[in-house]
Amino acid sequence: MDTFRQLALSLPQVTEDPHFDKTSYRINKKIFATAVPGHNRATVKLSPANQDLFCTFDSGVIYPVPNKWGKQGWTHINLSAVKEDMLTEMLKTAYCEVAPKELAALIVFE
Repeated sequence: MDTFRQLALSLPQVTEDPHFDKTSYRINKKIFATAVPGHNRATVKLSPANQDLFCTFDSGVIYPVPNKWGKQGWTHINLSAVKEDMLTEMLKTAYCEVAPKELAALIVFE
């Protein structure tokens, strides 16, 4: 969970705020990721195309939220099983989904 938090907060102008029982990570008040303290799962906002791409990796590690939120691109990540480089790319991708274009343009993908 610490790695997830550090990676999320390393992105430009990200804030960390409570969101019900979760911690949310936002850019310009828009949520791109959430995590529940004490759990090994995070959730990120992806486009449907990016969700399909990342979910092909391993359905036990990365999978759509099982309801209407999942159909909108919200995707769970098993933090105890995901590799850090994959987590980094997913957070960057989620960030770029909601960030203003000028901030998204600052993100470098490996």
